[in-house]
Amino acid sequence: MPESPSTTADPLPIASPATPGDAIKYDLFLDCVHCGLCTASCPTYMETGNENDSPRGRIYLMRAVTDRRLDMNQTIQRHLELCLDCRACETSCPSGVQYGRLIEPFRLAMDAPETGEPKRFNWFFKYILFGLFPYPQRLHKALVFAKIAQRLKLDQLLLLTGLWKLLPARLGRLVTLLPHIKTPDAPLEKVMPAIGKRRARVALFTGCVQSEVFQQTNYATVRVLQENGCDVVIPDEQGCCGAIHYHTGQEQGAIEFAANNLKAFDRDDIDAIIVNVAGCGSMLKEYGHLWNDASDGQAADREQFSSKVKDVHEFLDELGFIAPKWNIPMKVTYHDACHLVHAQKIFDPPRNLIRQIPGVELLTLPESEVCCGAAGTYNLVEPEMADRLAKRKLDCIRKTGASIVLTGNSGCMMQIDRQRRLEQEGVIVMHPMDLLYCAYMHKSPYDY
Repeated sequence: MPESPSTTADPLPIASPATPGDAIKYDLFLDCVHCGLCTASCPTYMETGNENDSPRGRIYLMRAVTDRRLDMNQTIQRHLELCLDCRACETSCPSGVQYGRLIEPFRLAMDAPETGEPKRFNWFFKYILFGLFPYPQRLHKALVFAKIAQRLKLDQLLLLTGLWKLLPARLGRLVTLLPHIKTPDAPLEKVMPAIGKRRARVALFTGCVQSEVFQQTNYATVRVLQENGCDVVIPDEQGCCGAIHYHTGQEQGAIEFAANNLKAFDRDDIDAIIVNVAGCGSMLKEYGHLWNDASDGQAADREQFSSKVKDVHEFLDELGFIAPKWNIPMKVTYHDACHLVHAQKIFDPPRNLIRQIPGVELLTLPESEVCCGAAGTYNLVEPEMADRLAKRKLDCIRKTGASIVLTGNSGCMMQIDRQRRLEQEGVIVMHPMDLLYCAYMHKSPYDY
């Protein structure tokens, strides 16, 4: 049972219906001392200047609703929905406020019928976000048409002429977000052995959208791991991490995906579960504390699973990276994916790997830790704010003079690539594993 607010603060002890905050341990609210240092790192506050759009302001609102001092209404809900859940505030907070553990369960409960106005998901949520994205086989079939359109360059025509704006709003954005889908250099086998001396045995989490839209990046990740002495296992029955469902309030769906992944990975046979998508990695690492009060008896299993999860940059840096030998004389910059730098606290490892590519000059990106506006499905459901942040990000990239921008998250790659295509900017958008693969395989990034 959650701790009663009346024992820890000064709320109004009124007998009233449940509020979204009742699902949260109240002490988590009290960790915030309202110093305001978080405001300088909050993307939405940077753009709006509205205190209610800052982490401090949102904590005020959530606590006031929990204390029954404010009724949950559409205005409050709107300020909370505008949050990217990027968790940059956690990185900047000197008090260690666990903002993610406040905003995420609050928004989940906010949409429950007994505490707020339930979301009425339209066709886009039902058939695209929930019915298509999390299922690679379905997505594979749907992307056949996209691949044909790309071969005919119809995607470029839609983008450059603005004809995509004639499509239903979210479908139009989805069309423009889709990057050029590359056929992988070779198919992934169930087990791909280490090259040279074997140093580790790992399993790759292939993801849902990642496994279809960024197949080549998954292949590149495997080859980089092989070059570093890793046997790589690809479990057949793995699926979506559950983040799409969890972050849109469909908790039961997320639980089911998590249970499936627990079964899919033989953790006694591997040293680590490797993830190359920041959002997926963050979700998988949080299996251990999410739903820990569930009565399914899987709490210990979830904890053990999460303890095995490693971001690919994190793992290679800890393993002892074997650098490629081929020279790539190019200027690159690096954008920190929010769920890598803020949620997983991984800052140095990607940079450590990039700097070991011969010839590469790594340039500092201004506001590298500020969200690009992707934020999972945020760029589909909050297009106005997402576009503002995308433009801000591309402006910062442009200032570096880099030819390549690297980032460790598929959503960030799509968001930045979309903006650079809209503005006809020539910068290449890649995952660090793609650039490393080029260096190992003696390929030019321009030909990749």
